[in-house]
Amino acid sequence: MAPDRNRLPRPRKRFGQHFLRDTATIRRIVESIRVEDRAPVVEIGPGRGALTAPLAEQCNQLHLIEIDRDLSERLAERYVGNAAVTVHRGDALKFDYARLAQKAGSKLVVVGNLPYNISTPILFQLLSQLEAIQEMVFMVQREIAERLTAGPGRGNYGRLTVTVGRSCRIKPLFEVGPEAFYPVPKVHSSVVQFSPRRVPLGPVVQPGLFERVVRDAFAQRRKTLRNALKRYRVEPVFTKLGIDPQLRAERLSIEQFAELAAALED
Repeated sequence: MAPDRNRLPRPRKRFGQHFLRDTATIRRIVESIRVEDRAPVVEIGPGRGALTAPLAEQCNQLHLIEIDRDLSERLAERYVGNAAVTVHRGDALKFDYARLAQKAGSKLVVVGNLPYNISTPILFQLLSQLEAIQEMVFMVQREIAERLTAGPGRGNYGRLTVTVGRSCRIKPLFEVGPEAFYPVPKVHSSVVQFSPRRVPLGPVVQPGLFERVVRDAFAQRRKTLRNALKRYRVEPVFTKLGIDPQLRAERLSIEQFAELAAALED
């Protein structure tokens, strides 16, 4: 029997698919996306195209990154002949955003309802190409939004908070209940806006070193800074910066992590 082309593909667990279906939420997300100077828009994981349709009406360039073969084919069929919409079948974790921005001659606005299981890796991937990005608006699990906006000393303040917060201003926009999705997830979601900073917080430091120091500091949260960072020549730096080496990583601010990494670079 030939496949029914009018039947929508079922959600696939391996891709973490929860399709957005609430029209009020879709409208609020689209209204929160600022497309300035005819900037190209990239939608990660468009799925069945709930956000895609209103975005396609207001964007001069809309690029869709979809890993699911069936969904990418549906989207390609739907927008065939529409020169403003380009469908890229592939993995958002491997996509070359910088190359797309260079080709478009403009920084990108990146949006999407991110799969819960890979939202953090996607954020780190985008941070590595942040020079190509004008703004980002994402739906993420509420727990991730709370981690992104946590302050020093909080239990959910960690590597994600420090790494993303140093490079981006983070603004939670609104929360979304499970009933807005199909299938209905067991968690709540939040829509969050990320605006790249002109200059990262703290002193200038080699990005790779900053990321390694933060990663190592939070790798085992119960360890003190002295023990977590013992592979670095860090004792003189603690003294120079007036940092108590008996503190744990969650007690340092983003700026202090940058100062620590910069001092290690000297």
